[in-house]
Amino acid sequence: MSMAIRALIVDDESIARKGLRTLLRDDEDITIVGEAPNGRHAVTAIRELHPSLVFLDVQMPELDGFGVIDEVGVDAMPATIFVTAYDQYALAAFEVHAVGYLLKPFDRDRFARTLDHAKKRLALPAEQGLGPEAMKMLDALRAQRRYTDRLLVNTDGRIIIVKTADIRWIEAADNYVRLHVGTGSGHLLHESMRALEERLDPARFVRVHRSAIVNVDSIKEIQPWYAGALIVILQGGERLTVSRSFRNRVLAIDRPPE
Repeated sequence: MSMAIRALIVDDESIARKGLRTLLRDDEDITIVGEAPNGRHAVTAIRELHPSLVFLDVQMPELDGFGVIDEVGVDAMPATIFVTAYDQYALAAFEVHAVGYLLKPFDRDRFARTLDHAKKRLALPAEQGLGPEAMKMLDALRAQRRYTDRLLVNTDGRIIIVKTADIRWIEAADNYVRLHVGTGSGHLLHESMRALEERLDPARFVRVHRSAIVNVDSIKEIQPWYAGALIVILQGGERLTVSRSFRNRVLAIDRPPE
């Protein structure tokens, strides 16, 4: 008896999406309901198209596979096959926790085995969300992920590469974040503060407020304020409030993150 699997392909490389589409073309159980070229589009597609299976690239600019899961929510994520270029050490986490993955570049046989495993999982009684095995795998991969050292910013039809080391501080701006670099007004990046914070090295960047992340090298002075809050004064003269919930992070910037 055939299954009716609604598949969504998520990858920032068009040739990779085409390859997956070709491999799925003759599978009678699969209907490709859409493709997404980045994490932002993936979040929208998952919410609107309700796929039962997602081929999710782990490494994507702006919002990676981890960010997609965070935005959609673990409990709301469909069954997921992770597509990754991580090394063998990180892949051991997939093996131990028995979650489907495809290592780029992969061959037809590997793809077939992974898809067959996913079909068997989908044939079982439905489980809401990714489940504890997948979450253990994600935690293991997060531990192996390198923090980003550059960001791609779309502006005026161009893509600007911003080195994270050059960012003085980051400000929330509705559905965007503003990267303050140099003395200008900054660059707008379509990403949530939470997702961006996870991509930044905690040894270099510290969250000081719900709406602000600061490069620790840009901090000139820390002053006490009222009700347990603090004020950080940056090299450029900006004065940013440190809320009580983040004060311990700021006071620990001279110590390595746990």
